Amino acid sequence: MKLTTRGRYAVSALAELARRGDGACVCLADIAQAQGLSTAYLEQVFQPLRSAGLVCGARGRGGGYTLCRSAADISVLSIVEAMGETFDATACAGRADCRDGEQCDTHDFWLGLSEHVRGYLRGKSLADVALANSGTQVIQFEAA
Repeated sequence: MKLTTRGRYAVSALAELARRGDGACVCLADIAQAQGLSTAYLEQVFQPLRSAGLVCGARGRGGGYTLCRSAADISVLSIVEAMGETFDATACAGRADCRDGEQCDTHDFWLGLSEHVRGYLRGKSLADVALANSGTQVIQFEAA
């Protein structure tokens, strides 16, 4: 039930994109510089985000990435799930076969914790993250 560096970077990079986004493309080099990340690594991070329909890319001069939806409509859970992150505190991956094929005594407790974490991330939007401690407003736009 650990959030990996990829998941953290994805949330940070998209928060940066949300703060800069006004519908214009933002290049990965600008996001990387602002976040202190490698552009090459961000290229790997953005591929699953694009596949999940969270970011849209444009090639060529003036190209880069935009959010496909409003930052308020993108949950943090959708970002980390796009990166292949899971939040499962059970020892059995939720199958209830923790102890020799039977459910252990604490299964429901750990299952509840897992759902609590997913619910928290589901309830936080990218706009919430982008606005936290930024002192700036997130520019909202309608995707074409």
